[in-house]
Amino acid sequence: MSTELITALFLGIGLSACCGFRVFVPLLAASLAGHFNVLPFVGNFSGNFAWLSTWPAIIAFGSASVAEILAYYIPVVDNFLDTLASPLAMIAGALLTTSIVPVDNEIWRWILGLIVGGGSAGIVQSGTVLTRLFSSKATLTTGNAVVSTGENAAAIGGSVLAIVIPVAMGAVFILLFIFIIHKMIKRRKKAVEQ
Repeated sequence: MSTELITALFLGIGLSACCGFRVFVPLLAASLAGHFNVLPFVGNFSGNFAWLSTWPAIIAFGSASVAEILAYYIPVVDNFLDTLASPLAMIAGALLTTSIVPVDNEIWRWILGLIVGGGSAGIVQSGTVLTRLFSSKATLTTGNAVVSTGENAAAIGGSVLAIVIPVAMGAVFILLFIFIIHKMIKRRKKAVEQ
């Protein structure tokens, strides 16, 4: 396995995991990075995923990011958005990972994108859904703004750091995945025992 592939997979994990916090923020960060030649998309400037680094994509992802961030501060709407965000986060994570993994075989690139990217986004999204559910029950939705602020910071900061230091951020998110999965298993065992 080449260093380039390993770095791309860690970058994919980092950006995709951030899609679990906010769907469109990592897409916007990746689009901007691609536009300014910081992040090479597969087939950049010659097809495939070159559209991700165009101004129309940047404007669309920017508008969607602002709308998503603001909507999560509206009580009850935030819980509804979690329902929509779960599949969208996995799609966005798969797209981001697929767009940066330097694998020549199109099928294997999409398989890696779906497993690594979709899986990373899905795990983090599961954690955010559980956190918001707990916050909604414990504070009658009054504490959800604090949760949303933390998720926004994680999405923005995590996306930028994933692009700047991909291997370190990928490792951090792998540890986060282990923590979330451990908590989910523990919660499930507790529910079964009751």
